Amino acid sequence: MRGIRPKGKIKIRWSANFAYAMGLLATDGYLSSDARHIVLVSKDKDQLQNFAKCLGLKDIKIGDHRSGTNRAAFRLQFGDVIFYRFLENIGLENAKSKTIGKLEIPSGYFFDFLRGVFDGDGYFYSYWDLRWKSSYMFYTGFTSASSDFISWLRREIFNQLKIVGHVTKAKKLNYYYQLKYAKKDSLLILTKMYHSSKVVYLRRKRLKIDRALSIIGVTL
Repeated sequence: MRGIRPKGKIKIRWSANFAYAMGLLATDGYLSSDARHIVLVSKDKDQLQNFAKCLGLKDIKIGDHRSGTNRAAFRLQFGDVIFYRFLENIGLENAKSKTIGKLEIPSGYFFDFLRGVFDGDGYFYSYWDLRWKSSYMFYTGFTSASSDFISWLRREIFNQLKIVGHVTKAKKLNYYYQLKYAKKDSLLILTKMYHSSKVVYLRRKRLKIDRALSIIGVTL
C-alpha cells in the first residue's frame, strides 16, 4: 500500500549492545552487494550468538562457512534494507576490508564499539620479560587491512584517553596494520572496554585477559 514505509528487523537505537554489534560488523562482517543483506562470519559460534542478541535478532539461523583457505567457521546472514542503509550512512560499505575508515560512532559508546572491534580483529598477549627482574608484560592490539581505520581508532583512543599507541605492519601478513598498546595504556583501554560486568563480550578473549591480569593482582 502507498504511504506505508517498510519496517526493518533491527531497532536502530544506540546502546552499549548496539555499539558492540557495530564493532563486530566493522571487523568480521560485511554488506552484501545486493544492497539488502548483512553477513557476519566468525570461527566462534558464540560471537554470532552475541551479535544476534545485541541486535535483537530472534530465531536467526547460524550456518557453517568455509573460507578460501578452507578454514571452518560459522556464518549469520539476514536481510534488512533500512538497517543496510543505516550502516552505509555511518561509514560501512560492501568490500570494506581495505577501504574502511572513520565511522560515525557516538563518543559515549566508542569503547563498547571498540570491544566489538577487539573481539572481531583484536588480540591480547602477555609474557614474563626476562630482561628485567619480575617484569610481567602484556599488550592489547587491534588489526585491520585498512590504515585509515587503524589511524581513526588511534585518534579516537587518544582523544578520550590521551595515550598514543604504536602502529606497525603485521609480521606474518604484511598487508595488515596493527595498533598496539603496552601494559599501563593497555589496562586503561581494557578498563574502558569492560566497564561493566553486564557488557557482552567474547568469552575466550575475556578469559585470557582475566588469567593474565590475575598474575599481577588486577581485576577488571
